[in-house]
Amino acid sequence: MLLSSDYFFFGESLIDYWSIALRKDEFLRFLVVRHRFISFILYMIGFLWFVLSLRKGYYMRQFSLFAWTHVTLLLIVSQSFLIIQNIFQGLIWFLMPVSMIICCDIMSYMFGFFWGKTPLIKLSPKKTWEGFIGGAFSTVVFGLILAYFLLRNPYFVCPIESYYEDRQNCTIPLTFYPDDFNIPRPFSLVFTIMKKPAIIRIPPFMFHTIILGLFASLIGPFGGFFASGFKRAFKIKDFGDIIPGHGGLMDRFDCQLLMGTFVNVYIQSFIRYPNWNKIVQQILWLPLEDQLSVYNSLKEQLLQNGVIQA
Repeated sequence: MLLSSDYFFFGESLIDYWSIALRKDEFLRFLVVRHRFISFILYMIGFLWFVLSLRKGYYMRQFSLFAWTHVTLLLIVSQSFLIIQNIFQGLIWFLMPVSMIICCDIMSYMFGFFWGKTPLIKLSPKKTWEGFIGGAFSTVVFGLILAYFLLRNPYFVCPIESYYEDRQNCTIPLTFYPDDFNIPRPFSLVFTIMKKPAIIRIPPFMFHTIILGLFASLIGPFGGFFASGFKRAFKIKDFGDIIPGHGGLMDRFDCQLLMGTFVNVYIQSFIRYPNWNKIVQQILWLPLEDQLSVYNSLKEQLLQNGVIQA
């Protein structure tokens, strides 16, 4: 099961970004074209193996493990695939969410330790409203500061497609370029009094940072509450003891998967735009007659728009 899911998800990533390179080899071309069918066959092999391994007296135990395997694949492998997709859009889409979750975790603890009095949720008696609100404010501020420094280095903002096209210079998406924005009415009065234009010039990513920070601090902790409920259901204090006072590594990453999934959905909904390189990849998979039809259709459109001359 794990092999088939890994093959499917990570194969999808490779095909999505390196289809042109993979299609040059005959064997790899077969794997690319039949990828989903091969993935399904691998899954069916695992399914048949499971059925053949059923033993009388162990049915409940075996089906429980079968169910847990699928839940684990859904929560871990599929969400890890989404996080990898985020990295392909630029390292900043990975570093920002991860850092925000860590910041929220630390600052919520600090605010709760020094000023916490009002309990937040019964699942985690030590969580307080003071820590929750303080962590949210700190996370947004930290995110804006971190984004300011990461945006200054193209290495963190270039998507993988840009490096594939040109390893020396990448095409930075417009999301990371400074742009002019009108300041809302209540705040623009200050600029009006000072006789200055009520315009601020910042990269649009700064606004996205605020959204990510709010999700990491207001919704992300509920991933931790979910993990707390899970541990209490199975009478587990922590998933490990490698970090004194904090538990194991999984106790530090119980919010990361939820955050990574949100970032992927956010990118697909509001950030990502059609990439010509991927469109070309799809065209090259077509039969030669269809490629010629696409060429003629595109040429006709460009002639009508006056982009090229007859």
